[in-house]
This record gives sequence, C-alpha cells and structure tokens, in this order.
Amino acid sequence: MFADRVTINVRGGDGGNGCLSFRREKYVPKGGPNGGDGGDGGDVIIRAAEGLTNLAHLSHQRHWKAERGEHGQGSNCFGKRGEPITIDVPPGTIIRDRDRGHVLRDLKHDGDQVVVAKGGRGGHGNTFFKSSTNRAPRQHEAGLPGEERWLVLELKVIADVGLIGLPNAGKSTLLSRISRAHPEIADYPFTTKYPNLGTVVVDSENAFVVADIPGLIEGAHAGHGLGHEFLRHVERTGLLVHLVEAAPMDGSDPVRNYEMIRQELKQYSLALAERPELVVVTKMDLTDAEEARDRIAREIGREVLSISAVTGKGVPQLLRAIQEKLRSRPDDEEEAEDRPQSPPSIQDPVPAASE
Repeated sequence: MFADRVTINVRGGDGGNGCLSFRREKYVPKGGPNGGDGGDGGDVIIRAAEGLTNLAHLSHQRHWKAERGEHGQGSNCFGKRGEPITIDVPPGTIIRDRDRGHVLRDLKHDGDQVVVAKGGRGGHGNTFFKSSTNRAPRQHEAGLPGEERWLVLELKVIADVGLIGLPNAGKSTLLSRISRAHPEIADYPFTTKYPNLGTVVVDSENAFVVADIPGLIEGAHAGHGLGHEFLRHVERTGLLVHLVEAAPMDGSDPVRNYEMIRQELKQYSLALAERPELVVVTKMDLTDAEEARDRIAREIGREVLSISAVTGKGVPQLLRAIQEKLRSRPDDEEEAEDRPQSPPSIQDPVPAASE
C-alpha cells in the first residue's frame, strides 16, 4: 500500500488539576496549604525519519492524543508531566492545518521535527495562592485542555532526479536497469501507480536518488489521469530526465508528446518548467528509432540523448550526463516552493477544531 496524503487529528494532553489541601498533623492544629500543582500535558510531535517511504502507516489511525498530566496531590506533591507522543513521517512531508489551510512546517531532512499540538498547562494548587494576606487559600485551578487540530500530511518525494514522460515511455524499465529498485513493468499504460525511488551508485564516492514519476497525460495539471496527485512529486527534484518514446505504440507523434508534457509542467508550475532537463529518446532497439531520434532533436532544437534500457545501449552516457548536471548545480541552491505560504507561528494558540 502506498499513501502520500493522509488527514489526522492531533491533540495535546490535558493538564492535570491543582490540588486543594491543608497540612493536617497531630501537633500542627493550623497547618498551612500544601496542595501541589498539576502536571502539564504531553505534546504531539511530528518527526522526519529515514527509512520511511510513504504515509501508509498513518492511514489506519486518524486520532493521536498525548498523555495527560497527573493531578496535584497533598504534601506539596506536584503532578507528573504527561509523556509526549512522536509521529514519524518520511523526509519530504509537508504539514498543513486542514481548517486554516496554511503550512505549519516542511520536514525536509532526517531528524527535523515540530510540535503540532502543545499539551495543556497544569493547574495551580492552593499552595501557589498563599500570601501574607491569604494564609489559608482555597483557590485552585483545573488543568487547561491540550491543543487540538486537524492536519493534512502531504508527501513530496525527495530525489535528485525525476523521470518524467508519457505512460509506457520506459521510465520503470530504466529505473530497474540503473538501480536495485523493482517497479512493476508491463506493456500497458499506467503500470506505475505510485512513485518509485532507486539509488544509482556511480562509484564509491558518487551516488544519486532517482524517482520514477507515474505517467502523465494531457490535462494532468488539471487532475486528468494520475494528474497533480503525482506531479507534485517532481517539485523536489533537482533535475528532470524527460523520456520520449521513439516509436509510440499508439502511433502518436513523439515531438507532440514531448511538447505536451512540457506544456503540462508549465501549466502546473512555471518554476518546475524551468528546472534543468535532459531529453532522452528511449527504445532505440526498435526499427527506425535512429531516424525518429534525429527528427526529434531537429524539431525541438536541443541536444537529445538516446538509450535502450533493454540492451543497455546509451545508459552509461546518460548516467554521466546526469552526474555532470548534478555537479553543475550551485551548492546553496534551495528547493523553491511554487506556492509559497506565510504561515503564522506554530506556537500560536490554536482553537479546538471539530471534524
């Protein structure tokens, strides 16, 4: 099972109540107040953790609540703080507030974490209210409820290289050829139902991660086919490898196919359309593939690589070209969000949200 978007409810633990108590001992007839404070409730934390590839492990549990704080007791015993609860997600997960719509945090790297629901503060016991003018206070406080909110967790695959192209362009076959990934491969469209990741080891010091993005079709930016459900996964990639089938099985024009995918990228995000790109003609083992490659290069007016993932022809040259492109990227290049948000502080008070 693969899930790249889930909605969950998180709630911090409630604070413990403060205690109303007075010292009572045999030889102390008028003992003072000794009611302790309640403990604070635990926080709900979301943390990015390597080893997770999607959000499927969260799809079976929608409600997450941290432990509440213990109540205060007599003899100035303070309540224990509630234990926090930590939810692990894959790096690349964006956390959005479902009701307000803003981004709370983008967890890009392993170990990144954020408190999404703070625990409630524990109430004060009557000892807290003792003063020179209030020597026998009977005031005490109830603990405050923990924050509650509905969150939408959305995964955007983090990879160095994104393989794009029409269904059956040879993306999964290429990924299985250059890495140890084992995506489903068949001779019908939409074989790949979700992004597959593979690590390509060039040598002992160089490696990069490749994402096989499910096939796009005309109108993908508007949700047609697999649509923007998977277009967003290419937003994180630093380099696009655009695979164009030399002789499409449906008899379509490969040049138009290339231009159509480019148009879909522009419609979805101008920043994505400007990402560095390598154009690769696939299935060069077929008849008339050489002529098709020359025509594609001539009509789109740019350099075109060619490979046959089945025979391995041209694959080493492609890997070298990818490595050179990745090396040429600026070291301080940041991932650009094409829909920037200006969220309020995560620590701002959040009213309880109802589903």
